[in-house]
Amino acid sequence: MPTCGKQASIAGYLSDPAKFQLSQAGTPVVPGGIIVTMAEIADLVRAMAQPGFYPHHPASVEVVQTQMSVVFLTGEYVYKIKKPVNLGYLDYTTLERRRHACEQEAVLNRRLCPEVYLGVIPVTFSGGKYTLNGQGDTVEYAVKMKQLPRDRTLDVLLRENKATPDMLAGLARKIADFHRQAVTGPAIASFGSLPMIANNVEENFSQTERYAGITVSRRHWERLRSYSRSFLGRNSGLFGRRVSAGRIRDCHGDLHSAHVCFTNGLCIFDCIEFNDRFRYGDVASELAFLAMDIDYFERADLSSHLVNAYVVASGDRQLLELLDFYRCYRALVRAKVNCFKLDDPLVPEPEKKTAADTARRYFALARSYTMVHQQPVLIATMGLVGTGKTALAQAVAQVTGAEVISSDVTRKQLLNVPLTGGRFEEYDSGLYSSAMNRKTYDEMFARTRTLLKAGKPVILDASFRRLSERETARAVARDKKARFLLVECRAPEELVKERLARRLREGSVSDGRWEIYEKQKTDTDPVSELAPTEHVILDTAQSLPELTNTVLNRWGWWEEGEK
Repeated sequence: MPTCGKQASIAGYLSDPAKFQLSQAGTPVVPGGIIVTMAEIADLVRAMAQPGFYPHHPASVEVVQTQMSVVFLTGEYVYKIKKPVNLGYLDYTTLERRRHACEQEAVLNRRLCPEVYLGVIPVTFSGGKYTLNGQGDTVEYAVKMKQLPRDRTLDVLLRENKATPDMLAGLARKIADFHRQAVTGPAIASFGSLPMIANNVEENFSQTERYAGITVSRRHWERLRSYSRSFLGRNSGLFGRRVSAGRIRDCHGDLHSAHVCFTNGLCIFDCIEFNDRFRYGDVASELAFLAMDIDYFERADLSSHLVNAYVVASGDRQLLELLDFYRCYRALVRAKVNCFKLDDPLVPEPEKKTAADTARRYFALARSYTMVHQQPVLIATMGLVGTGKTALAQAVAQVTGAEVISSDVTRKQLLNVPLTGGRFEEYDSGLYSSAMNRKTYDEMFARTRTLLKAGKPVILDASFRRLSERETARAVARDKKARFLLVECRAPEELVKERLARRLREGSVSDGRWEIYEKQKTDTDPVSELAPTEHVILDTAQSLPELTNTVLNRWGWWEEGEK
């Protein structure tokens, strides 16, 4: 935990020990089974909270605690000690166990962040004084790390709208490479078996049922349970194929946006070291966790960038069939964790209210992954550069959770070139040649087939200027028994000029510019092959919410009473 960690607070037992109940042995008992032996750690924590404790003499020390650790942020370095606790799924009650856990944390995290995890330092005691790696008896062990800048973690970048498609593409490639090299074997593969996954799913619902009617309606809770059970029942063979393909790996285990830092390269930190089984799982589940976390920040566009870039880098298209199931599962875990705070007497009422609101959001997000209509839907955008296709596609996806597959992104991913920065080539040449166009559309259609097979709605964000491209898209929809809708975007030329000029100033994945617009205007096959039920023309000078509602109405998205 090289930054401020998992949303922890300053160690409460240091400032107000009276908040803690006492067991018969005289040790504070925290709800959830945490037992903190105060006599063992209070003096040590106070010593490590002092700037003079450290050889580099920091100006100040910030003390942060999680359920299982105490963290000391010193500006340049972070030191983390394990609490002597037994939570059932981990046992740190002996010095040897804490030493082993510290060593595991350093070794496992070096897989993805070698430059940050510097080692394990003994904490010694002699002459009534604690020191780092000094004389006397070793009384504790601390993981030493470089301190990472909090303002460069992905969760902060998402909140501040500073995360970019290129950043997510680079992250996806790093994760795919990590998964490719991660250890597997029969023991690890067993964690991808259907009985193991079914047990995890049922645990979610047994532990959240009491909150139905509080943070989620009973009807929606039952829908979530029905969807999860039904998916498992229909896809037993799919889970078996994942095991056979070697997709169950020793992963990170806690891959969410707060554990990704973009600084001096890319660091993914704070994996689970305390229990191997929490790291073992399908790579699809791990990717789904991060994708869901990005969705939570209402950036479905960036979530799609992550997933699509991962599929290209890994070649694992099959995971698309599992992605929504695992996203739903991971969102339910997050909802559950926040619900548990409602029963914790040590959590203040304002924090409980925040936790309840957060749980409601996660339950709603989980439900968005289960939205099953009579048949899947394939929407294809059509239009010249600057006519608003991408903005509309992303707005519709934000409401529905549909997967957006962008031709601009796919094209650059196939060639492994930066998504932004501009590739201003001549019309119908280089990156935009006919051959490259065919390759791009072929890749988009391949992903679409997999997603539609899994029941996932898809939006193809592309120009679709050729009749053959539109016919192929319609054929893919027909083959997968999906409804098809072509959304043709048009806009006044002055508005197009303004949009294209803004793109050039601000940067964009698209390389469209005015001269390309003028060429496309005379080189586009008009739509004559579709029935009115499959084709809608929109003037994108209208507001984005109006346009979005028009598409959702033509889709038939809204359930009764939801609009």
